Amino acid sequence: MRVAYLVNMYPKGSHTFIRREILELERQGVAVERFALRGWDSEPIDPTDQQELSKTRHTLRAGLIPLFLQTLRVAITQPKRFLCALASALAMSKNGERPWPYHLIYLAHAARILTWLKDSEVSHVHAHFGTNSAEIATLLHMLGGPPYSFIVHGAEVLDNPVQHALPAKVRDAKFVLGSCAYAASQIMYHVDPKFWSRIQVVHCGLPSSVYANAVAPLSDNPAFLSIGRFSPEKGHVLLLRAFAEVRKDHPKATLVLVGNGPMESALRTLVQELGIESAVTFAGWLDSEAVQAEIRAATVLVHPSFSEGLPVVIMETMAERRPVIATYVAGIPELVQEGKTGWLVPAGQLEELTDAMKACAATSRTDLACMGQAGFERVRARHNISKEAGKLIALMASEDAS
Repeated sequence: MRVAYLVNMYPKGSHTFIRREILELERQGVAVERFALRGWDSEPIDPTDQQELSKTRHTLRAGLIPLFLQTLRVAITQPKRFLCALASALAMSKNGERPWPYHLIYLAHAARILTWLKDSEVSHVHAHFGTNSAEIATLLHMLGGPPYSFIVHGAEVLDNPVQHALPAKVRDAKFVLGSCAYAASQIMYHVDPKFWSRIQVVHCGLPSSVYANAVAPLSDNPAFLSIGRFSPEKGHVLLLRAFAEVRKDHPKATLVLVGNGPMESALRTLVQELGIESAVTFAGWLDSEAVQAEIRAATVLVHPSFSEGLPVVIMETMAERRPVIATYVAGIPELVQEGKTGWLVPAGQLEELTDAMKACAATSRTDLACMGQAGFERVRARHNISKEAGKLIALMASEDAS
């Protein structure tokens, strides 16, 4: 089987879960062609991402002129299909997040990928995220390209399903995935029940090698860790305020923030205002090995997001036998169990987050290790990359498009 993957930007440091999935498909005998809009000018930190960059074709790499030339060629050679796809692109622009010119550019991306797929044996196109990549896959199919599917991870579409024309994308897809049961249920909520049978759950998976790691010893003092983009929905402001309260009872507690983003300057200022500079480390954006090292050095991961799907970093933390403090939003409670694998708190509530962090800091290392082991067993059972890739292959190979 030969399939194509379509992502808005690839490779990307935060998309290691996509890379793992592609590599596992190849390990199981599927040939994968990589297409992305952007990412050729990135400087990947991870050596594997550097290899992925060399395997990826980017539609915008030569600029807009080749896109429009390919679009003109498709319009001339396949006028009926092109007019149908054009009408669909304009329909998806109605009430869209972006105005109609962007959707014409998406059509141009689809036309260029169509020429790349000419004479290829690609039998299926799979798009990650239900945003512009899913629209391009839809338009590509309308132009005569292979059947397609896409996966929704969370807020990127579900916060604004009408703006992202979710029903139209689902209508023509061979199948549609949610990365957790919550995401799948929200897709079902926004589409006609006659399409529910094609909505499935395929989890992001971790390689078996991750589950073979030896257990890292817990530190003597509470070591909190947060991993994620510095943006408003991630809840870093609450995290810092909660940590300042924890420090009053546990003066040796530390906090490491892994990531970057638009709020970094504001967060650094808040750290100074709270007087916790000596206890907070801004580690920047790290490659996967460095992230793993930070998890193994931590006592607990704190993930106080307001909006999520099911974060891969929670899976990675539990695979290292570390408990998690997180908000019970979206798919997080499908993995994190209150009192068993960590603590769940309501989103946006400073007092509850503070109490959970204090409870963790006061928990014995023996009990923390038991929580970590319970989390390890749960994530290993639910997020095995071999098993999840096998489910995806079966769906791609299926003759049933409904």
